Amino acid sequence: MPFALLGLSPALARAASELGFSVPTPVQTEAIPAILRGADVWACAQTGSGKTAAFALPALQQHQDLLLAACPSGARRTHTLVVVPTRELAAQVGEVLRSLGQHLAQPPKVAVVFGGVSINPQMLALRGGADVVVATPGRLLDLVEHNALRLSAVQLLVLDEADRLLDLGFSEEIHRVLALLPAQRQNLFFSATFPDSVQALAGSLLRDPVRVDVAPTQTHEATILQRAIAVDSKRRTQLLLRLFKQEDWQRVLVFVATKYTAEHVAEKLYRAGVFATPFHGDLSQGARQQVLEEFKADRWQVVVTTDLAARGIDIAQLPVVVNYDLPRSAVDYVHRIGRTGRAGESGLAVTFVMPASQAHWHLIEKRQHLSLPLEQIEGFEPIEAVPPPSPGNGGVKGLRPSKKDKLRALKNT
Repeated sequence: MPFALLGLSPALARAASELGFSVPTPVQTEAIPAILRGADVWACAQTGSGKTAAFALPALQQHQDLLLAACPSGARRTHTLVVVPTRELAAQVGEVLRSLGQHLAQPPKVAVVFGGVSINPQMLALRGGADVVVATPGRLLDLVEHNALRLSAVQLLVLDEADRLLDLGFSEEIHRVLALLPAQRQNLFFSATFPDSVQALAGSLLRDPVRVDVAPTQTHEATILQRAIAVDSKRRTQLLLRLFKQEDWQRVLVFVATKYTAEHVAEKLYRAGVFATPFHGDLSQGARQQVLEEFKADRWQVVVTTDLAARGIDIAQLPVVVNYDLPRSAVDYVHRIGRTGRAGESGLAVTFVMPASQAHWHLIEKRQHLSLPLEQIEGFEPIEAVPPPSPGNGGVKGLRPSKKDKLRALKNT
């Protein structure tokens, strides 16, 4: 089905094609018509399935329709607000909106705002208003408090990576943002996962939403080969080096648990002759953006990252993802491996399983309906003992980490 049949203008259909979407993906096919007719949408689809374009295209179509009712003075009023959890995702969504809107007769002014950088340039950029604002919650509230941005005219609210935005780390800020918006508006929630812990809250914020659920079999299972390898904790870096050279990997995104581990592993790889660099929340925004741009340009072979890079970051044709440390939850596993195998490309996700973390890995398998053989690589057979099961949940994290776990995870990224 061509994009034009979904109700989009020829200019937007052409822009989608130029962005690499020859035909609509399943989430786009279901979501775009529902958004264009004004319905609230609750969309759950795996990473790499085209979710950003699924809300960006109809938002731009609505911008075209609103031009007829534009203020005579030419002042711009923000009609679309996209809220995201990270700076990198904000920049990426803004880039998609600008790329898709460039062929319109009157392209919208898209403002991208986030914390970690000076607020003054962003305030200057908002002079005269903006049609579309893409923002992280904290900086959005800062700009409102500085009277640099008004949200009274917002007609379309998009929560991208909505599960994280509605979770503990952002829920208070999101409620403050919601209080600033008109009661009558259209709401779109997009994410790869919606854990039980946020479904009730999401349901209370949406009015009779259209549910769009794209099964994982349409994305991950078809494109991502998943492997689990048993290895002792102290030998993971050597195994990573062996696989990198033996399998002739060109670019690898390696996920670790903490900022310290990201620095430590990247330094060890670099000393071994692999161009590796860390990526985490302690880096400045400029440094983080530079790492991503250089990684996309093949200037780095390996980026070692915390879960900061698990959501929303699109690296075209990334062939390999490695879980050096297990993710804290089954949900995070989905987001991590979703950095590869995007837009129909094939990918490989390798997970290192230490003896002490086998129980946690089996829980992730159960939650994700996986049954992967636990491989052993010659020369790296684990010798550490598997600890006995702990009473209670044994510290194993599933879909419902505690509040303390969530705060710790946010601090570590």
